[in-house]
Amino acid sequence: MEHALPAGETEKRIARLQEQLKAGGYAGMLVSQNTDLYYLTGTMQAGYLFVPDEGEPTLYVRRSVARAERESRVRTKPLGSFKAFGAELAADFPRLTGSGERRTVLTPLDALPAQLYLRLAELLRGAGAELADGSAMMRRLRMVKSPHEIGRIQAAARAAAEALDEALPLLREGVTELEWMAAYEHAVRKRGHIGTMRMRAYNLEVLTGMVGSGEAAAEPSAFDGPAGGRGLGPAAAQSVSRRPIGRNEPILIDIGCCIDGYIIDQTRTAVIGELPDDLLQAYETSVRIIRRAEELLVPGTPAERLYDEAIRMADEAGLADHFMGFGADRVRFLGHGIGLEVDEWPVLARGFDMPLEPGMVIAVEPKFTFPGRGVVGIENSYAVQSEGPPLALTLTPERLIRLP
Repeated sequence: MEHALPAGETEKRIARLQEQLKAGGYAGMLVSQNTDLYYLTGTMQAGYLFVPDEGEPTLYVRRSVARAERESRVRTKPLGSFKAFGAELAADFPRLTGSGERRTVLTPLDALPAQLYLRLAELLRGAGAELADGSAMMRRLRMVKSPHEIGRIQAAARAAAEALDEALPLLREGVTELEWMAAYEHAVRKRGHIGTMRMRAYNLEVLTGMVGSGEAAAEPSAFDGPAGGRGLGPAAAQSVSRRPIGRNEPILIDIGCCIDGYIIDQTRTAVIGELPDDLLQAYETSVRIIRRAEELLVPGTPAERLYDEAIRMADEAGLADHFMGFGADRVRFLGHGIGLEVDEWPVLARGFDMPLEPGMVIAVEPKFTFPGRGVVGIENSYAVQSEGPPLALTLTPERLIRLP
């Protein structure tokens, strides 16, 4: 099937998961969220994957069984009666109850509706097992990317760069944010963008990105980022608005692309005419911050150190109050992992003291918000390498885009 995962990819992921399950003394991992299912099986068909601490996993499919059987890289069978699912698990995996002791099964609770959790917990208790949170284990498993995954992110980066080149000539004074974003989306969809960029966090959504001009980009929103955008109204209170783009104001082009499930995230700042001097200084500070981040994106650096360095540099530039938002709406991070979702680990934030590892893919996005005036900044995505500087995945030339 086109774009199927290469042979051996899911086997390696499952082997790494089973190593962690054994180390913690857990009986297995039960997975139902779409991106986790795809990561471990190669299909997003609805169902439940059980990965035991040792032995072959099984995907129990609710629908479509036929398609899952074509796509899945693991043993696949129809899900019978949901009420009998606990007994079916116990029959298929005797080690769940064979010891006579109640064993613990993990599931990522960060992505599981409470009602479904209660039903699964009851079924597993009937099978002699307890359900516990496996969110951190799953997120740690997924934060280190394989060469195949990095290749898919690079494909998304190529599509985004080409689409931006195609759409930039249409970025003119008087064109609305919505009109220009539609042109970019048309260009990137033709190149294979799936039409969305998935997020894991509850109640957070992200579209293909946003273009925000002038004060509309600086308008605060519920989106957990430095610039959410004005949006089209209370029911879509982020991303683009119907505001016409003007001259001599910052235009924040925060866009992405998702190819075969994998995401690239990037930002460029544009202006029709010239930026005011203080906003230009802020943009140049964002460039210096990302250069410093590149020096630190090496194995062993604690993730939080990059944020601390960015805060120090923003403060030295006299821009601390504007860094990554403004006032109470500032966000407290410099960047985030990307992959199948926009909000993956690690997060470049205080409290994330985990050392960087080869294979981590991270979007670094220093930005400065000026209420009533706009947002300036830059965002590139990188893969941490075993040696030397990070691999830059973003392909759009890094420059302040000055339009006539």
